Amino acid sequence: MMGMTLDAYRVEFEKVVSSLQHELSAIRTGRATPALIEDVTVEVYGTKMTVKQVASIAAPDARTLLVSPWDTSAIKDLEKGIRLAQPSLNPVSDGRTLRIPVPPLTEDARRDLTKIIGQKVEQAKQGLRKVRDEARSTIIAAERAKELSEDDRYRLQKRLDDMSEEYTAKIRGVGEKKATEVMTV
Repeated sequence: MMGMTLDAYRVEFEKVVSSLQHELSAIRTGRATPALIEDVTVEVYGTKMTVKQVASIAAPDARTLLVSPWDTSAIKDLEKGIRLAQPSLNPVSDGRTLRIPVPPLTEDARRDLTKIIGQKVEQAKQGLRKVRDEARSTIIAAERAKELSEDDRYRLQKRLDDMSEEYTAKIRGVGEKKATEVMTV
């Protein structure tokens, strides 16, 4: 019965890792990637929508993003929204598409982004610890309710600790990979 509970916590651990990966994908690396602007909120047709809901985004080369709105009447709104959300990006309109040159990062900006990555990794580790503590509380409560023997409790706690270490290593790896991408010129 408790094996199923640990599997449920494995899903929670996966969610923490996925969330971190999603957050880090929006951090600039000096390369053009659609993740830089896809979640930027723009006001189109009187409602707020993300860029990916209004247009397709492509990276034809390492320094340029190409935004093609499905309705060309929304191009001015897209341009304005992207400028407000990402001041370092300067969209250029040709009437049908937006070309967005992605400027290279300075050394100081790279260091600052590395610090931000470190903070996000630490937040993810806190999320893992929260899930682990919740699972540990559930295991102890099950033992107190006589649903588990003491041996089973120790066995489950050992599995939980191993799983926690595994996901902490994954998070560390994701952070290190992103930091390397940011620091690569």
